[in-house]
Amino acid sequence: MTLLELSGVTASYGPVQVLDGVELSVPEGGSVGILGANGAGKTTTLRAISGTVRTGGRIRFEGRDIRGFRPDRVAALGIAHVPEGRGTLGQLSVRENLMVGAYLRKDRRSIPADIEYCLDLFPQLQDRVASRAASLSGGEQQMLAVARAFMAKPKLLLLDEASLGLAPSTSKTVYEAIRRLRLDSGIAMLVVEQNANLAFSLVDTATVLETGRNVLTGSSDELRGMDEIRRAYLGG
Repeated sequence: MTLLELSGVTASYGPVQVLDGVELSVPEGGSVGILGANGAGKTTTLRAISGTVRTGGRIRFEGRDIRGFRPDRVAALGIAHVPEGRGTLGQLSVRENLMVGAYLRKDRRSIPADIEYCLDLFPQLQDRVASRAASLSGGEQQMLAVARAFMAKPKLLLLDEASLGLAPSTSKTVYEAIRRLRLDSGIAMLVVEQNANLAFSLVDTATVLETGRNVLTGSSDELRGMDEIRRAYLGG
């Protein structure tokens, strides 16, 4: 069953049009990647879904058109967004950040167990649970951002450049934890990632954007085997 569907989605910043008819879908429990060069519209696509940019076209979530919804209303429907730059609350502790992630939840009794799950998923945070988020390393902040999004218990997780600015070994650790999170929870994911090797390790299918339009869509194996994908995104 389709969880999220974008049809003919457009978006602009002032007079500059960034998205020009984007089409994609995410099945329940599926993981879909968005690839493309800088400026292709990847981040704007996630912003269009989460309600932080004015859009045209149709954005349907669980069969309901959510285009134009405020970000808080989108979040309440079960969509969590981990933005580029992480967006942790620097003056709050790791534990407090996780509690903020759960603020819309009604099942308050399950929150302590989910915090423990996050600390097991990202053991680097275990010893820093009382530390301010601003004091964490870049990798630890990225881990916290993903964990905080999970604490909302979303149906769909939007991940924007989770490896940005991280050392290769740290990126690998973060993505291994995200893969485990997907297997454990069944959360659907829409993943924007500059590092296609990391993206293909997580997603089932992907679409390539150029200047705000889809130019290629296929399974991870199909795209990985295309010469133009290897040259542009895999260093081949």
